[in-house]
Amino acid sequence: MAQSPTDSTPDSSPAETFTASRWTQGNFLFPTKLVISPQRVSRVKSRFFGSNEESIAMSKVASVHISTGVFWSEIVIESTGGTDPITSHGHRKKDAQRIRDLIETYQAQSRA
Repeated sequence: MAQSPTDSTPDSSPAETFTASRWTQGNFLFPTKLVISPQRVSRVKSRFFGSNEESIAMSKVASVHISTGVFWSEIVIESTGGTDPITSHGHRKKDAQRIRDLIETYQAQSRA
């Protein structure tokens, strides 16, 4: 789908959510979700009562490291602010690459 020029601003893009596989450790009942938006990268881990969310502002993302196995990938998103990186495992390789591409695209748009 082609984007119109007005859709190219960072704030107009919707957030994309990537859910880890239930077949990986720690994701059986409540799989981890990575939400990538033009403003931030968030890791949401649901629990029986509530959820745990950590996020890094898109302007503070320093690097994205993808470690692939036979079936699943682990993603480590590091920040420039010295805080703990966001780590999520159990994502498909294709999703891990899409997450990296989205982050790079949103960072390039914010610099322009």
